Amino acid sequence: MKFRILFLSPFLSVFLFLLSSCGGTQTSSNPTPNVPSGTFSGTFTLYYLHDKTGVIDTSTTTLTLSMQKTGFAVTGDTSKVHAGSYGAYIVNSNYTGIDFVDKTFPASGTPAKVHLNGVYQYTFNGTIFQLNAASAYDTLTYSYNLTRTGN
Repeated sequence: MKFRILFLSPFLSVFLFLLSSCGGTQTSSNPTPNVPSGTFSGTFTLYYLHDKTGVIDTSTTTLTLSMQKTGFAVTGDTSKVHAGSYGAYIVNSNYTGIDFVDKTFPASGTPAKVHLNGVYQYTFNGTIFQLNAASAYDTLTYSYNLTRTGN
């Protein structure tokens, strides 16, 4: 009995696909991707694993991120946790990640503050823009929770 069900599954799938495509209005199977652009404001949170206690600590600050065709800029409260910066960015081909190239990122050594630099996974619904990334050692996680505030 299981063999018959497994054997018929591909045919049933094709039949249901053909049946669903026969009527109604067709919508585009390739919708326009939601690539973020404009000005966004919100919070940046740094999650880090405390090496001595094993407890996850956080640091939060308020930032503004401007993303235009010519590049990006980070401003806002850049006094302690996050650096003010600017540079270029590239959205990957499947519209789930953005690679930021920060022109102010130091060429050597460890930066004193977090820079928007490297590959970040993102979601964007036209208003809410969220960026997330983890460090190579899995002891740091970066999270940007932003809202679009302008063009």
